[in-house]
Amino acid sequence: MTGDVTQLSETRVFGGRLLRLRHESATLGCAMTFALFLPPQVDAAAGATVPALYWLSGLTCTDENFCQKAGAFRLAAELGLAIVAPDTSPRGEGVPGDPDGAWDFGLGAGFYVDATEQPWAAHYRMHDYVTRELPALVERAFPLNDRRSISGHSMGGHGALVCALRHPGFYRSVSAFAPIVNPAAVPWGEKALGRYLGPDRARWAEWDACALIANATERLPILIDQGERDSFLETQLKPQKLVAAAEAVGHPLTLRMQPGYDHSYFFIASFIDDHLRHHAAALLG
Repeated sequence: MTGDVTQLSETRVFGGRLLRLRHESATLGCAMTFALFLPPQVDAAAGATVPALYWLSGLTCTDENFCQKAGAFRLAAELGLAIVAPDTSPRGEGVPGDPDGAWDFGLGAGFYVDATEQPWAAHYRMHDYVTRELPALVERAFPLNDRRSISGHSMGGHGALVCALRHPGFYRSVSAFAPIVNPAAVPWGEKALGRYLGPDRARWAEWDACALIANATERLPILIDQGERDSFLETQLKPQKLVAAAEAVGHPLTLRMQPGYDHSYFFIASFIDDHLRHHAAALLG
């Protein structure tokens, strides 16, 4: 292990290795924990490198939720894909949380934006962290190449879409499960964007997939799965808004409405293989 990263644990899974790691983040001003799955291909040949899927989790999650519940590692090992799963917010002494102790803002709810308002601006720069500092770190310290894809769930689905739309050419593919596609117009997003970015809604549009897609310079195909029995479908998620925005500019988007499925990791586990294959086609093709 390099001096940049401390290994907390290593677990063998499907011939690969699941590492839990910690480092001091200059971007966030705190220690950050993340998970990294390395497929067996990195150990099969000297100097071998593999592409990586970055997974962004949703509200209240840590790096562990996806690793323990999504069931992604069997196929990722077969395909030869690494998976990088960061935490969902900065944490630790001096990092402020929601002043009311709520679960939908602050700790576990960084919303993958770069805060400009106090007291959040000193630590809550999750977008910069997942698009700049973390990829640079893992590609320097581990056998990963510069072929990247991104996906996520709910708040993390919002994060994945925004990361891909704001950084053309950086990712080879993008997908999401039950993403918050229009955070500027739903309660979770209004609370988060209002506090992190201030009251100017024009600034919120810079972090809203429905707004960003209109002027995207890269038309990277988007795959979205959404459960029809998701209790947040009509109040927080509203995927049809992104479908309409994409259709207006000819952006390729596939929305698959899944009958009977909710917002949980049971839903994610049911369709994660399709998403891994979606990304593998772009990363390995």
